[in-house]
Amino acid sequence: MLAILDPTSISLALAYSYPSARGATLAKLCNVAMNNYKLALLALSVLATSCYADTVVVTADRMVDVLAGRIVDRPQITITDGRISSVATQGAPVAPDARRVDLPGMTLLPGLIDMHVHLTSDPHYSGYRHLEFTDNFWTVVGVANAKRTLEAGFTTVRNVGSRNFDDVALKQGIERGFITGPRIVPATYAIGATGGHCDQIGYPPSIRTPMDSIADGPDQLRAMVRKLHKYGAEVIKFCGTGGVLSKTDAVAAQQFNLEEMKAIVDEAHMLGLRVAVHAHGTSGIKDAIRAGVDTVEHASLADEEAFALAKQHGTYFSMDIFDDDYILGEGEKNGLFKESLDKERQIGLKQRQTFRAAFKAGVKMIFGTDAGVYPNGDNAKQFVTMVTWGMTPLQAIQAATVTAAEALGRPGDVGAIAAGRFGDLIAVAGNPLTDVSILQSVSFVMKGGTVVKQDAQHSLQ
Repeated sequence: MLAILDPTSISLALAYSYPSARGATLAKLCNVAMNNYKLALLALSVLATSCYADTVVVTADRMVDVLAGRIVDRPQITITDGRISSVATQGAPVAPDARRVDLPGMTLLPGLIDMHVHLTSDPHYSGYRHLEFTDNFWTVVGVANAKRTLEAGFTTVRNVGSRNFDDVALKQGIERGFITGPRIVPATYAIGATGGHCDQIGYPPSIRTPMDSIADGPDQLRAMVRKLHKYGAEVIKFCGTGGVLSKTDAVAAQQFNLEEMKAIVDEAHMLGLRVAVHAHGTSGIKDAIRAGVDTVEHASLADEEAFALAKQHGTYFSMDIFDDDYILGEGEKNGLFKESLDKERQIGLKQRQTFRAAFKAGVKMIFGTDAGVYPNGDNAKQFVTMVTWGMTPLQAIQAATVTAAEALGRPGDVGAIAAGRFGDLIAVAGNPLTDVSILQSVSFVMKGGTVVKQDAQHSLQ
């Protein structure tokens, strides 16, 4: 592009960029600028790009194009300053100063998105075992889990509940380079009703501790949304029904009425935030959809009316159907309450059946695992479960990429290998559209054009 610019215009750009270039000729150069202002700005832009752009080119044998729903052979992805600048076929022109990452035998995919994680949780300390540790212990757990999650190929997560604003702290530490981890969309605390699923701390009445996210009635709930937004929440999550891991509530019981749910949703939407609801029970699911929530977490007992409402309102279901295997297999030795194990036995299979029915009915489905209920970093195990219960491998992958990005409200940033989006890429050996289980063995991870995980045989040049 420099070849099309006349020398005088380039000199003008240099004169304004470097004080040492200014002098007796500046008046002449300014006169040229008045006559050819756009050309001068173009010259300055080209010079800045040439001097400062960081470019990396990634090639592989195949790429999953989640937007078109197909495999692309011999892709060549160019990433400039952290974002994808071109998606081409190998052999297309490459900037001479570009770094290269060649991944022979590998398949590229967009960085994966998990829409339901708890980075500061560890299932090995379930039940009363969590009381053995200081509050800040869980922040340290979050640092380790963030790294594991990113290295597993999940470059973006939505953290839908942590105490002490720990997810905001993790996000800030990652963005400033102190620790390694995915892009985090934090909810901070999950809002709960008094005595509800999100108000279960295990203390007797004589021990009173403040709960920073418990509110009742529309006015308190609006104020709570404002407070969480003030301290860093980028999505609002509330507990609309009982849950499995809470000790004393009924899993299907509704815990906020429609008026209260609408107060939460309306306030969040006014602030530009999307809303996720924890909801297992049928009535709570339907009232939450009527209230305008963006995603329903768990959705275990949704019925045909709930499916129709979800389709009518454009609501996404985020169903953590892998958890049942882990909870029933490991929960007792991890200290999980007997009441929780009993509730999981009642609801686990039903949730999977609901997943199949909801997907068949045309409800929009996103990938959400409830990581923290099982070990963070094992997120990709859910892909196999989703395929077992009705999806194709491609549909399961799209739930964790393009559809998840839409539900986040960030389709221009994440969820696909496409120009303008972040340079978030992963690679696996083989074809995940024929064997989705290979997503449990990610060999290469790039976030924003920076390699964060790479097998020894695939070197940066």
